[in-house]
Amino acid sequence: MKHLINILDFSISELDELMTVADDIIDNPEKYSNICNGKQLATLFYEPSTRTRLSFESAMLSLGGKVIGFSDSNSSSVSKGESLADTISIVSGYVDIIAMRHPIEGAPYIATSKSLVPFINAGDGSHFHPTQTLADLLTIHRTLKRFDNLKIALCGDLKYGRTVHSLIDAMSRYENNEFVLISPAELELSPSYIKELEKKNIKFTVTDKLEGSIDDVDILYMTRVQKERFDDIEEYERLKDVFVLDKEKLDTAKEDMIVLHPLPRVNEISVDVDDDKRTMYFEQAYFGKYIRMALILNLLGLSDNKTLKDKLHYTPDNTFKNCIITEKVCSNNKCITKFESNINRYARTVDGVEMCYYCDKEL
Repeated sequence: MKHLINILDFSISELDELMTVADDIIDNPEKYSNICNGKQLATLFYEPSTRTRLSFESAMLSLGGKVIGFSDSNSSSVSKGESLADTISIVSGYVDIIAMRHPIEGAPYIATSKSLVPFINAGDGSHFHPTQTLADLLTIHRTLKRFDNLKIALCGDLKYGRTVHSLIDAMSRYENNEFVLISPAELELSPSYIKELEKKNIKFTVTDKLEGSIDDVDILYMTRVQKERFDDIEEYERLKDVFVLDKEKLDTAKEDMIVLHPLPRVNEISVDVDDDKRTMYFEQAYFGKYIRMALILNLLGLSDNKTLKDKLHYTPDNTFKNCIITEKVCSNNKCITKFESNINRYARTVDGVEMCYYCDKEL
């Protein structure tokens, strides 16, 4: 049994093979229409979602399977105070695979430590969003035909944007990629990510200007300033419309550049660019269904590809294998250790610094 918490759980070769399976599903949907007959997916969404939840449900139904779950935790026993650990222990006994979205960082590690079935992280706070990155990668694969030698501009909320974090993790593994990090100072990429880019000798620039920063990029990844991640609403109001991509700005970019956005958008992309051939965010959402179909097949062991089928990642017995129990308290107020009682606090050491295993923040 294996799970997907972080995009790094899959090797480059595994990602390539997922793309191959997704391509085949797009080209031959009837071949896959009953492959999950008798299988059930649980979608446990503790946080609002449209594209991710519905694409997971559509993916499983298109594979011939069934779906149960909730889109509002207030309609479940969570509202009565049930712990995440207990919820996963119960639900995993009912289904064959689980996809969970949770607002608290590190929650998927609790889930995988208790789940009896494969588990998919559908987003945990501002931490990871690996299946959105799979959708991003499939879009890049089908448009630019490569994952290396690319200049990638990431614009907007780089501090709280889990899609940004997962995409940087993914694209950093391919050769000769370069990043342009565009954000106001308050929403800059965290120091830990900057340090990781420096350690890998990956070229990057930091700027607070959209104009003049995208003229020679291959990918522009726009993001929403996320109101739900701010404790200070005044700060959100001040920053929410800092960057707006409009026709005038897009006209300065290369003809073969693509514009991506994980959606939903608010004001950061003007509707007057929607018809531009370079904007791919609606196609990106469309591809999300097919890459999630490929992922479900992989995790259920129903993929034709033996390389994927035979790989092992997490199991209930080894989720916390490579870490130590610590008495130190995580400083991140949105870490799962602040919300889930009766769990051990785990740490890992990175360059001599003790980090929270759940949310990757320094202890």
